[in-house]
Amino acid sequence: MARILVADDEEGVRSFIAEALEVEGHLVTTAADGAEAARLLAKQGVDLLVTDLRMPGMDGLTLLRKVREEQPDVEVVVLTAVGSVESAVSAMKAGAFEYLLKPVGSPAELRLTVARALERRALLNFRAEARQSTGSVVLSWGSPAMGPVVEALRKVAPTQATVLLVGESGTGKEVAARALHQWSERSEGPFVAVNCAALTETLLESELFGHEKGAFTGAVAQRRGRIELAQGGTFFLDEVGELKAELQAKLLRVLQERRFERVGGTRTLEADVRWVAATNRDLKAMMARGEFREDLYHRLAVFPIRLPSLRERPEDLGPLAELLLRRIGDELGRPGLKLSSEASARLQTFPWPGNVRELRNALERAAILADGSVVEARHLWLDATSAPEATPVATVGARLPDKTLEELERMAIEQAIADEGGNRKRAAQRLGIGLRTLYDKLRRYGMQ
Repeated sequence: MARILVADDEEGVRSFIAEALEVEGHLVTTAADGAEAARLLAKQGVDLLVTDLRMPGMDGLTLLRKVREEQPDVEVVVLTAVGSVESAVSAMKAGAFEYLLKPVGSPAELRLTVARALERRALLNFRAEARQSTGSVVLSWGSPAMGPVVEALRKVAPTQATVLLVGESGTGKEVAARALHQWSERSEGPFVAVNCAALTETLLESELFGHEKGAFTGAVAQRRGRIELAQGGTFFLDEVGELKAELQAKLLRVLQERRFERVGGTRTLEADVRWVAATNRDLKAMMARGEFREDLYHRLAVFPIRLPSLRERPEDLGPLAELLLRRIGDELGRPGLKLSSEASARLQTFPWPGNVRELRNALERAAILADGSVVEARHLWLDATSAPEATPVATVGARLPDKTLEELERMAIEQAIADEGGNRKRAAQRLGIGLRTLYDKLRRYGMQ
């Protein structure tokens, strides 16, 4: 539903337009001339203005220029008589989205033009929000393990090379992708992300490429896909290892030709995006099993970068925990939350199989449990059996328990499932990993 203002000195035209648009669920206000429309615009915000060009007093062109100066995000559709096409062209140059000849051919023609104007407004808003969301990105606080990662990201950022980020779940691959975008020449464009593991195959295809009206059951209107929304910016394809074979083939074509069609459509669209993909799976092993296309892998892995686990970057653990706790405090309306020295020390002894995501989950639970502004060790709920006693890993060269990484991870998974009474969905949330990732690990360790 959109808020639409209709300005026309003919009552019949106003009524026709209002009725045609209200059927679509829009909230329509009418004005008999330009001056009345200007007063209404000053009192209430609208998404779209439909105005006649020829009106007594303030005409439509003057109204259009006023709107463009005072409310530049409002889209404008102008109405003009057949003999005044030159005026309509002037209106287009002044910033109108489109013009319609009076009398309007049909309600359907009017609705289509309005839908396109509103879609353009939504697209511009989306791109603006995406640009603002990148913010300032901090990747490391001095860990030697992160030095090569930051250096590689800065070197590849100014290029158009496709980047593949690999690493365990929760290591901050999306944060790295946002840093790559922010340091690139496309930083003024949008950053658009899609998680391939979060949607069904049918929904994912529509989400990526968009669809035309009637393309499938429920496609009641045309919809732009995420690739289209990312034009001029960066497209982040998270959990790319979850793509099914058919979508892998379609994605390969987009990467090769930089063109695509909406689902159910025939018009070819350009894909002017910088590609960044991420996965926590072993794509080479998947290729050997025939689960991932080799040609797609080589298209994605032009510049692969591995993100180290939190266990490999102990110098970052303390500062990262403090940063996350500050953000959590702001979200909970309790700014100024701090870790006690005992809580900080306790964090250093935990293996963090779920990496940064698990750390954030633990801190959020602790913040909820803490009564005051200080989070104590008892608030962290880190089960001792899933984190064997170990020498704190806060210094370079510190020694972990005499167990392999796989053994530590298996122990953490077993304990999480036991703590959640066998509920694997809650166990995955407790570990800070996705449910599909948990099932992959259960198969890997023969824990089915």
